[in-house]
Amino acid sequence: MDYAYDVIIIGGGVVGSSIARELSKYKLNTCVLEKELDVCCETSGRNSGVLHAGFNNKAGSLMAKFCVEGNENFDEIAKELDIPFKRTGKLVVGFNEEDKEKLIKMKEQGEANGVKGLEIINKDKIRKLSPYVEGNFALYSPQTGILNPFIYTIAMAENAVSNGVKYFLDNEVLDIKKVLEKESSIFKIKTNKNVYRSKWLINSAGLNSDKIGKMMGIEDYTIYPCRGEYFILDQKLGKYLNMPAYPVPNEKMGGLGIHLTPSIDGNVFIGPSSEYINSKDDYSTTKEVMDLLIEDGGRIFSHIKKEYFIRNFSGIRPKLVNKDKGGYDDFKIELRDDITNLINLTGIESPGLTSAVPIAKYVVSILSQKENLEKNPYFNKYRKGIETFKDKPIEIQEKLIEKDENYGEIICRCETITKAEILAAINNPLGVETVTGIKYRTRAMMGRCQGGYCQTRITKLIKEIKNKKEEEILYNRKNSNMFVGKVRV
Repeated sequence: MDYAYDVIIIGGGVVGSSIARELSKYKLNTCVLEKELDVCCETSGRNSGVLHAGFNNKAGSLMAKFCVEGNENFDEIAKELDIPFKRTGKLVVGFNEEDKEKLIKMKEQGEANGVKGLEIINKDKIRKLSPYVEGNFALYSPQTGILNPFIYTIAMAENAVSNGVKYFLDNEVLDIKKVLEKESSIFKIKTNKNVYRSKWLINSAGLNSDKIGKMMGIEDYTIYPCRGEYFILDQKLGKYLNMPAYPVPNEKMGGLGIHLTPSIDGNVFIGPSSEYINSKDDYSTTKEVMDLLIEDGGRIFSHIKKEYFIRNFSGIRPKLVNKDKGGYDDFKIELRDDITNLINLTGIESPGLTSAVPIAKYVVSILSQKENLEKNPYFNKYRKGIETFKDKPIEIQEKLIEKDENYGEIICRCETITKAEILAAINNPLGVETVTGIKYRTRAMMGRCQGGYCQTRITKLIKEIKNKKEEEILYNRKNSNMFVGKVRV
């Protein structure tokens, strides 16, 4: 089947989905091609979930500009898209005079970028702000926050879909050609599923943005995958950490160091590490790095005990600088002269999550210089998430059960997730049918037992509602089959 669009976006992560939502404000026929089975399987869902303030990035860079803009406007976005979010503040701690000099420079850089409220504080104030964080002094950033990166990405995509954008998941781009059709030059994009045609093409493929570029003859960029590994700690430890705590960063490694971050749901993350690897999809975790996380994390947070560890995972940064050079390169967002009607994005690493909306607005501003964009009068900026049960007072819980009896059945005991929430996730607007798709939308399977109790119940519901055979149920990606044949659940 041959599909025709005004704009095609390659990549449905948080940046691609933000661009899709921004484009849905206009009368454009837009679609998103995403190679994975969901919108948050790679970089957008494998990170610390921190809303950065903007003091780590070089003054005058797009990274700095968009990070500060994204931070300042995030309260409004969170309200529009019903995203769990909290401004916690953040501490970057140091122990010696060399650390202190770096913190002073970081503060000056942040102030040059327009970051508000930065302050160098002593040990007493560290203890007052976050009593269990170790350090002799720190840079305090009151603007920093935490959010759920899964829900953020999903919310962007769902809102884009509700405003008319089409999402084609499990559509990996295999070939791109510029062809002449009815006296107009268009893009003809072949995926593993179909062929798509479009006047405009936006490359927002993240880790594979260089690969997509090379399909069109762009040899300017190479993505160097840099893996970061994390530990997730039990919610019991959450009471000891009320804000992210970072060490002074290692400038050469191009990361922010092994740090401690409370999640919006009460867990604590240790990580990430920083290791250049050869593969863009090697999400392994290693004992050596796990031991390093414990040792380094313990320098600034002494309450780390193995009894609190419930899971580990890794993410990969799409870096434009190799291991030998180290550090950061700026975001690349360009309207190509050599390939008409292409907007190319590459090297969108941290703070890409924080910068997603300003990046999207910038991309659309580029498009508006070439096209007369007419506003969509039916655009609705609001998206409502799944109605949760656990966080409601008892009288509201009773009303939810009266309205829908499925709120009276707990499927995930660790996180108190009800059958009603699981059903809403299974019937999600993007049509995602994976087990992790339900996990990311509800937090089921994210508790202490990591799905030991609820995972079979969830797979049974997917089987029944989606009319699937056992061997058709996938965990997260292609070929991640949960079962090889008939099972009893």
